[in-house]
Amino acid sequence: MPERRLLDPAAVARLANLQLKAAAIVEGFLTGLHQSPYHGFSVEFSQHRPYMPGDALRHLDYKVLAKTGRYYIKQFEEETNLKAYLLVDHSGSMGFSGAGTSAQPRPKKDKKTVDQVEGLTKLDYTESLAAALSLLLLKQRDAVGLVTFAQKVTGIMPPHSAMGWLEPLTVKLQGLQPEGETMVASALFDIAERVHRRGLVVVLSDLLDEPDRTLAGLKALRHIGHDVIVFQILDPLEVSFAFPRDARFQDLETREILPSRPWHIRDSYQAMMREFLDYYRRRCRENNIDYHLFTTDMPYSTALFEFLDRRRRWL
Repeated sequence: MPERRLLDPAAVARLANLQLKAAAIVEGFLTGLHQSPYHGFSVEFSQHRPYMPGDALRHLDYKVLAKTGRYYIKQFEEETNLKAYLLVDHSGSMGFSGAGTSAQPRPKKDKKTVDQVEGLTKLDYTESLAAALSLLLLKQRDAVGLVTFAQKVTGIMPPHSAMGWLEPLTVKLQGLQPEGETMVASALFDIAERVHRRGLVVVLSDLLDEPDRTLAGLKALRHIGHDVIVFQILDPLEVSFAFPRDARFQDLETREILPSRPWHIRDSYQAMMREFLDYYRRRCRENNIDYHLFTTDMPYSTALFEFLDRRRRWL
């Protein structure tokens, strides 16, 4: 499977440029696919599509046919399989990292230190994942667009399929700072009103918002024909609540501070978190929304494979 050094979040975080991070992640992922039982996946994804009756035989890739015995049509620059929209949450809560003793938002990126790299925030992880997804889409001649949001939509970059589009996408992603309160539902409804052509919508967020409203926004996207993938990104400590001593918790969105003895409330917290996550799993499944939970210590390969599987089924 993919080389861990290229897909481990902590290793990727040490690369300064987001385009380099995306290339490293994708390189490791595709290398791993070629070395794994999923080799056929990468062939289908690598600028080809299966032959269909009526396709011109001059576009048949005879090299692939000779090697695999399978019929694939070469795709060209003007062929765009789908329009994909990446919805990236950069609200205040996305600045959390459980690596330190306090939940402080990350400093400005031009002052990043080794300690900050080791304390990977949810937004750091999300930016790298979004950049890697963008590169995968562009390699396949798909059109990819970017929507950023916190309390509201803060930026929209319409889909394009040229490989040169990666640079402005990564510049936008790398410039994001965690700020404002989380209002996932408002962003989802906003996009549902603006984007009417059927496409693939990938939501990258911690989803730390009111679940019923968030689900209503996801259903609105499904209702108008979009295929929806949800990547919920959490820090491992947000799931386990395994804080070892007395702590003062600060809300990264409202700045409210609450002192606590974590071991006194851990069982109740974990029960509520399980209920919260189970709600999204169950309700997304009921509404044909592809839901996946990731923590910031998980290799990017897991998310990329789930995405690639969904993309293949979408086509």
